[in-house]
Amino acid sequence: MKFKFAHNNLNVIDIDKSAAFYNKALGLVSEERIEGDGYIIMFMGDGMSAHKLELTYLKDKEGAYDLGDNEIHLAFTVDDIAASYALHKEMDCVCYVNKDMGIYFIVDPDGYWLEILPADVKDREYIKNLAD
Repeated sequence: MKFKFAHNNLNVIDIDKSAAFYNKALGLVSEERIEGDGYIIMFMGDGMSAHKLELTYLKDKEGAYDLGDNEIHLAFTVDDIAASYALHKEMDCVCYVNKDMGIYFIVDPDGYWLEILPADVKDREYIKNLAD
């Protein structure tokens, strides 16, 4: 018996705003949209891997989701860490920089943290050398 990752789910308050964020910040595109009586589900992909991000909008949900300590996160590798960092700074969504590890986090419209790390470990020096 073998298991393979299929997708991760995040519940969102505004599915169109979230989809626009994931498209601009991470290049994800909508690959499937399912609408039911009380929900909308959108599967977003990177065009390179089979793994999907499922955004779920529950029509009866009021207010923000309680993310607790928000210690769960998704991680994305990027081939150009300098360009991605510049984009995310411009978008004002960088929420934490870990210079020791050479990575940083961005936050989506619902408060979920997303880890950004260079695809090549040697490129972590870019983040380690950022001015304070």
